[in-house]
Amino acid sequence: MREVPVEQHPQELSTAGLIGLTAGKTITNVGLRWIPFFLPNLGRAFGATTAALTTALGIGEMAGLLTAAAGRQLDRGAERLIMTTGMGLVGLSTVLAIVGSFPTFVASQFLLILGISLYTVGGHAYISRHVAFARRGRAIGIFEVSWALGLLVGAPSAALLIEGISWRAPFVAVGIMAFVACGFLIRTPEDPNLARVNPARDQPLPTLDPNAWAAVGASAGIALAGLTTIVIIGTWLEEVLGVSTAGVGAVAMGFGAVELLASSGSARFSDRLGKRRSTRSALLVICCGLAVMAAAQSSLLIGVVGLILFFVGFEYAIVTSFSVVSEALPTGRGRVLSVNMALGTVARGVGSVSSGFLYEGFGIGGPAALSAFGAVSAFYLLGRVASD
Repeated sequence: MREVPVEQHPQELSTAGLIGLTAGKTITNVGLRWIPFFLPNLGRAFGATTAALTTALGIGEMAGLLTAAAGRQLDRGAERLIMTTGMGLVGLSTVLAIVGSFPTFVASQFLLILGISLYTVGGHAYISRHVAFARRGRAIGIFEVSWALGLLVGAPSAALLIEGISWRAPFVAVGIMAFVACGFLIRTPEDPNLARVNPARDQPLPTLDPNAWAAVGASAGIALAGLTTIVIIGTWLEEVLGVSTAGVGAVAMGFGAVELLASSGSARFSDRLGKRRSTRSALLVICCGLAVMAAAQSSLLIGVVGLILFFVGFEYAIVTSFSVVSEALPTGRGRVLSVNMALGTVARGVGSVSSGFLYEGFGIGGPAALSAFGAVSAFYLLGRVASD
């Protein structure tokens, strides 16, 4: 009988190491998160409609499918190589974006999402290999604070750069940071003590079982719930609620602060409250927020209240779900995480492409309905996951 390897953590990831990983992911998220809030500006720059731009974002999301091929390397301890490659692709994506044509923008989004996906799945695998499950919710919660920071820092910075220079300026700034971070990853040696922890190089890779598929499916449902609405928020704020470009930056910064509280809450409480149970509660908050948004009509106050509920629920749910996925199949964690990223990419792509058409046909209620479907699906699938 084949002996199943026992996970050990003789020396866990240090606080400094976790901060470094989080800083790198913040750079990738800054490159991503400002874009949906300024689709009207990019539409004017490229001469493209909202539906065309959201379709471009959806096509870009499909790049994450390629991360499924990284599972074997992740289970063999190649997380840093995967993360370095991802950061380099984020930098290259900005070079394409500043060309200024719509086709090169589509290509840049494909590279951007591929780079972010590789860095993210590499980071999750690295943390999961070096932090025990009992404390992993805190570690992944801290790592995913970068999602909120990407909006908190990226959106107001993009607003200032667009107003003061041009629409190209945010891409240039992200490109510089990404290439510097890539060089840092290449030149900084890994802690030799951590490098020896459980690489599982000689173990055959297991297949995903029903528990793992339920966890992955739930995470994909959360991704669908979030991205379907997020990609259209900037357009809704400007066209329906009457918010200016500078105002959109300020509103987005506020949402980033709300997300920061939610992801910090995940880091602090998910291990204590139960990862699966608290994620399901967050999904109910998402649905409440979507209902308020759909009822807002042209009221900025009601719309913002709905968005706050939506962002709080989504941020907590998606961050905590990563911990659930990471333990769904401990002997094949890298594979599960890479499949999760790939399936989440499909969900985000469907949501992004559908969002523009649903918004043009039904207003904010269209994307909100698809988001609610994703949240309800995730709620059901999480009920079938054994790990907590």
